[in-house]
Amino acid sequence: MSGIKRIAQIFEKARNQQRAALILYYPAGYPDYATSLEVLKGLAQSGADLLEVGMPFSDPLADGPTIQHATQMALSQRMNTRHCLALVRELRQQGVETPVVLMGYLNPVMAYGMERFVRDARQTGADGIILPDFPPEESADFRALCDAYELALISLVSPATPPERARQIAETTRGFLYLISLTGVTGARESLPPELEAFVARTRAVARVPLAVGFGISTPQQARRVSQIADGVIIGSALIARTGEAANPVQAAVEFIQQMFTALGKEELPRFESL
Repeated sequence: MSGIKRIAQIFEKARNQQRAALILYYPAGYPDYATSLEVLKGLAQSGADLLEVGMPFSDPLADGPTIQHATQMALSQRMNTRHCLALVRELRQQGVETPVVLMGYLNPVMAYGMERFVRDARQTGADGIILPDFPPEESADFRALCDAYELALISLVSPATPPERARQIAETTRGFLYLISLTGVTGARESLPPELEAFVARTRAVARVPLAVGFGISTPQQARRVSQIADGVIIGSALIARTGEAANPVQAAVEFIQQMFTALGKEELPRFESL
């Protein structure tokens, strides 16, 4: 099955359960390879609808202090693109069937080789790619590569994106459209912007794909608010902060996702067991 279809299924499943899909971002290699593998496995077994595996990069321009710190720790562990792909392969080999999207930056992908990256990402078991610094207007060839390998290349829009450009981006994205909730970088916020509902409604009027909102969502209350207007809720920094402070990062991740699922109204929570 193509990565695009696998991603479509998670939104359909969540819609049938009358809730938004829960999408969790976690960087490969934080605080080390083995721990990140176990955290991602724990999230999958706890029912995460989709995993965003962060590919550490030295200049993560879209990310705030929490992800920057995690990224630096991962890089200090010699995490690189090849190791990220190996981690996805190992997730699949250990029984994780949850859709996986690789999220990173264009420079390492170019250094790895763009066609080689798409081919290897697909072969390792990834379903999609997010590259925040790759303008859609310049990504036609890369998008054609992703289409050929049945990988979803997911685009982003922000509150500053004009409606006509948002419509054009929505026509080319695959899987879902990533809505950045605010103008700024990733990271937990005390509150979400009051204009969020209008932003989502404005984008929905020009998009025919599921809308998932990320950046700044850290509490169950914020997740519930987003779930009432969007098809997906994306959380990263708050999860990383929770695991980074914990003696048992896997258990902390499991407790975090259970809290978020409760906020989203998921009635039956999977029982966590080692995979």
